[in-house]
Amino acid sequence: MVEIWFAILTFMLTMFVVLDGWDIGAGALHLVVAKTHAERREVVAAIGPLWSWHEVWLVASGGVLFVAFPEVMASAFSGFYLALFMLLWVLLLRGISIEVGGNIGDPLWQAAWDFGFAAANVVLAILLGAALGNVIRGVPLDASGWFSLPLFGDFGVRGRVGILDWYTISVAVFTLVTLAAHGATYLVLRTEGPVHDRSDRLARRLWVASLVLLVGVTVETIDVRPELFGAIAHRPIAWIGVGAVVAGALAIVTGLTGRREARAFAGSCAAVAGLLAALAAGLFPVMLHSTLDPARSLTAYAGASAAHSLAVALVWWPIAAVLAFIYLAIVARTYRGKVRPAEDTQGFY
Repeated sequence: MVEIWFAILTFMLTMFVVLDGWDIGAGALHLVVAKTHAERREVVAAIGPLWSWHEVWLVASGGVLFVAFPEVMASAFSGFYLALFMLLWVLLLRGISIEVGGNIGDPLWQAAWDFGFAAANVVLAILLGAALGNVIRGVPLDASGWFSLPLFGDFGVRGRVGILDWYTISVAVFTLVTLAAHGATYLVLRTEGPVHDRSDRLARRLWVASLVLLVGVTVETIDVRPELFGAIAHRPIAWIGVGAVVAGALAIVTGLTGRREARAFAGSCAAVAGLLAALAAGLFPVMLHSTLDPARSLTAYAGASAAHSLAVALVWWPIAAVLAFIYLAIVARTYRGKVRPAEDTQGFY
């Protein structure tokens, strides 16, 4: 039962990163691919109907963590207190920028919120990457199962670490570039004209940069958590994730070079999802690795709810999942195809 709920949590977090990832990436490139007000309107029209819905997967992931792994949630939320508040403020800034940017027709007002929107997405990608880096590297769990993290310490990866160090910053940069590439690939699929052409050029370059950074982060991870790759090699379910990354990379290359935009975007989604799935399979059962003493690490088994509670919750989760996917299908069908900003009703104009 614990394994099932760990898979559910991984699935929901992956859904958030894949779905909201293209919104974050497109937003981070907002001022790069769009040079005029009309072009910026086109970018926002591509993500405007979707961004708030995609955040539901993040909220739902918190719900799954609360129901299935309450001890992990209690320890992580208190330890990552500063990081969580930074994340919430950036999410608020992104939403506010979209909603109020078009309330006043003054160019200075709109330019300020354009910048705020792009900056919020850049910082959001960096924070998510730093969070991923902290999960991989570990946190300073003490004997009681608690920890606290300053923004930075001595930039080392062992002992009393901080949120930022050389490793978590590397993962954050990789995440920013990868989500930007994901967002650019999405804009290639959804836009036309100059925005489409700039996004296409950027997507090709960003995916190359992402691959280079992935190699670098992999080498660093071998030093930080050498057991991770051994676990991936011995777990067939992790091979599926690795296979999805490889298949996704091939689809991206052939899709972008062959002007098959849907294929490239599907490959982008598969590559991001496969990378997270392989990582989760390698990390299991450890959910919070201790940088002070690996023996103090908090596992999924130690941090899970009682078996009866997990079984009861498992009855309700499929119902919620079916409703979520029905709504996702409706939204995807409603907003499919190239965007038409003149027909869009979103804010920010």
